[in-house]
Amino acid sequence: MDAREIDEVADTSAPVVVVGLVAAPGAPAQLAQGLATDLAAELGHRHPEVTWQVPMVEDGLVQPPADDAELVAATRERLLSADWDLAVCLTDVPLEVDRRPVTGHASPLHGVGVLSLPALGAVGRRKRALETAVGLVQALVSDGGDDPDDPDDRADLARRLRQLATDPADSADGVRFTARVLSGNVRLLSGMVRANRPWRLAVRLSRALTAAIAAGVFALVTADIWRLADAFGWLRLLLVGVGSVVAIAVTLIVGAEMWERPRSRRVRKQVLLFNIATAATVTIGVLSLYLALFVLALLGGLFLVVEPLFSEGLGHPAGFSDYLELAWLTCSLATVGGALGAGLESDDTVRQAAYTYRPEGSVP
Repeated sequence: MDAREIDEVADTSAPVVVVGLVAAPGAPAQLAQGLATDLAAELGHRHPEVTWQVPMVEDGLVQPPADDAELVAATRERLLSADWDLAVCLTDVPLEVDRRPVTGHASPLHGVGVLSLPALGAVGRRKRALETAVGLVQALVSDGGDDPDDPDDRADLARRLRQLATDPADSADGVRFTARVLSGNVRLLSGMVRANRPWRLAVRLSRALTAAIAAGVFALVTADIWRLADAFGWLRLLLVGVGSVVAIAVTLIVGAEMWERPRSRRVRKQVLLFNIATAATVTIGVLSLYLALFVLALLGGLFLVVEPLFSEGLGHPAGFSDYLELAWLTCSLATVGGALGAGLESDDTVRQAAYTYRPEGSVP
């Protein structure tokens, strides 16, 4: 049966959100048999503005041992192949955050939640599984700051759910289709990006950050860089800055294979939303790094590059605008250095830095 076929629902006019439940063979599959019905009912009670469908499939997805990133990627593959809106994976693989076991992880950008059966305990397992699954689904559609008791937040969440459930009219023209997806899913996209916390991207990439700082320090104390910054002018400095940001963003996305390709027309919206959110996450993260490097370069220039020596290197009296130009070129070169460092990061490290997994229910 097609995942989008509505079977015995009361309100056929409401948009349908399909949450696929993927269970590993054995105990997870046995628990998922009744969980699918309970989950659809509970989500319908909490969010009646849409109709909920929870098809259940049995699939091991990955061979153990596996981490949460592998489970999320494999569940994402199943989501796209089945044309679901969201997916929850019920697995017997233990999950951890900072070496503490958790019952589940949610990746809003992928639209995937992972529920760990071992963390549910032996008593009241079905009830805890239902509570965790509901929490994971809410985390997937929330921007991280929603208050269920706030009417405005509930209204925003309802709009995001309707956007998630509504597919734009397909078109052979890719530009028109993209425009429809963008115009109709602005809130959904902004929530996906915000939930991913893109401003933390650079901090999670130690090699890229180290390379950027090293390149910045070298540029800051090099007289040739002083003269280049003075001769470039604002337009050329702008072009160099944009080029450096694009360089590291493309390096991260392409190098870690974070760009999805639609395999069929029916998953175009899912893939397009994912790619736009990924590009926005990485770009915002790189821009945050660029801004931090600019501030550091400006402070470093003011304190380390003394005015008499700076003026002598430039061949004219140095003013504050000259320090701004030096900081601008320095942070651009440092960002390029960060791109080289990013190339040394493993694909898994880059993906984990770019994608935020929200823990659900830490277990002492």
